[in-house]
Amino acid sequence: MKRSDAIRRFAAFCSLTLFALLAAGCSDRMIVLNPKGPIAEQQRDLIYISAALCLIVLVPVLLLTFWIVWRYRDKAGNKAAYQPEWEHNAKLEAVWWGIPILIIAALAVITVKYTLELEPSKPLASAAGKEPLTIQVTSLDWKWLFYYPEQGIATVNYIRFPEDTPIRFELTSDAPMNSFWIPQLGGQIYTMSGMAMKLHLQADEPGVYYGSGANFSGEHFASMRFAAEAVPQEEFEGWVAEIRRTEPPLTEEGYEQLAKPGVADVQRFSSFPEGQFERTVTKYAASHQHHAHSGEIDTTEGGGGHVGQH
Repeated sequence: MKRSDAIRRFAAFCSLTLFALLAAGCSDRMIVLNPKGPIAEQQRDLIYISAALCLIVLVPVLLLTFWIVWRYRDKAGNKAAYQPEWEHNAKLEAVWWGIPILIIAALAVITVKYTLELEPSKPLASAAGKEPLTIQVTSLDWKWLFYYPEQGIATVNYIRFPEDTPIRFELTSDAPMNSFWIPQLGGQIYTMSGMAMKLHLQADEPGVYYGSGANFSGEHFASMRFAAEAVPQEEFEGWVAEIRRTEPPLTEEGYEQLAKPGVADVQRFSSFPEGQFERTVTKYAASHQHHAHSGEIDTTEGGGGHVGQH
């Protein structure tokens, strides 16, 4: 192969690699590298640390591969040393085994540390001393239903909450399993029928953040998107008051219609049936059907999110 041909092929490879990286940068998923909350910031740091540790191995290996291919290429006049009897070098083996082992050990320790710190059910402490806001989440086919039990309102495919305030999400499913994700605020967590999962997030500044279902759930799974907007406390309180004053209530019959498969636009409700979220959880808990009349679930911190016990 001529040197000019080799250079052209290498340039083409680099161009394709660069194009792939740029295309990936346009993806919604890359916004995880632009965090707007304390949980997402720590997760971004873990991504960077893990990538850096992997590159310590990957970059030298790639460089050595190119160098070896070039140095020992089949070409007349190649002066590379020929050592057919060479078979062992203790120093080299110590390097190419020792360094990866140390990196894997460091990566394991760091990952365990971050995993324990970022446990989804672990409450967040507000630097401003604010109490957490509870939002109950139900994934439906193919939409998201949000209850505000403290404010008594409900929304579809849209949530609003105060900035710099811990948000306690309680999540379940009245449809196939899905995954709740607001990339700029934190990692995803599954919504499952018969269980009430917990996820604590916080937005450090005002903004509208992309949210979605991150799990394949059928024909219109790509439509399971929602907006999560962080606003000042006063604006949030005004929004709640406006919904109470101007929007219709969500009735039992309305919920049954909403739960049917189909996409939906943003909707707002001035009230919702009391205990609706708990009834959704318990109706799928086959081993706890005798508790269904009470609509009680375990909402204690770290309680695992299973149906409550009497």
